[in-house]
Amino acid sequence: MNAAAVERFYNRFAGVYDLLFNQVFQPGRRESIRSMHFKPGDRVLEVGVGTGLNLPLYPEGVRVVGIDLSPPMLAKASSQVNRCEGSYGYALGQMDATDLAFADNSFDYVYAPYVISVVPRPRQVVAEMGRVCKPGGSVVIVNHFGSKHQLGNWLERILTPLTTHMGFRLDLPVETVMGLPALSKIDDRRVNFLKLWRLLVFEVHKEPARWTIASRNEVE
Repeated sequence: MNAAAVERFYNRFAGVYDLLFNQVFQPGRRESIRSMHFKPGDRVLEVGVGTGLNLPLYPEGVRVVGIDLSPPMLAKASSQVNRCEGSYGYALGQMDATDLAFADNSFDYVYAPYVISVVPRPRQVVAEMGRVCKPGGSVVIVNHFGSKHQLGNWLERILTPLTTHMGFRLDLPVETVMGLPALSKIDDRRVNFLKLWRLLVFEVHKEPARWTIASRNEVE
């Protein structure tokens, strides 16, 4: 799986993405937003904003930057922004999540909804999320990870060659996103239908001058 293939898939399916995935993933989205204890003026980076389905869930007074690799998905997200009422601060942009064009310590929360099993270099993405998040802030991930049960793991490995053509992999080990410098897991719960997805919350604690070097070396 590579970035170009992922972009092509989501470009093609942007028009029907909401129909296929909105209701299935909505409980996890709601629970993720509830896990972030926003204050007025907080800055949030949403990595993989897609069609903007999270937008109506953010409280007023929060400033949200949403990025995605797919222009058609961003076009849908822009329409979502225009439909929302209230004092939302929302900006959208096309960006590769493995190389975020933001300075260190730019956001209070960095959130990746259903993205980590889509990107070719998931550990690098989480490292970048940590880099741009302020000390004391939170990195929030909701995603499906590979099963620890023998039968489930076998089935996921069999199906993953098929699902990669659909833009995601089923067998990604949760260990891929664990153990990065300055990210301490503070919450880990099951969400969505049959509890097949996990909501992970990491607290960020770091020495800013050392973070970029440590995180990039870690993911090489």
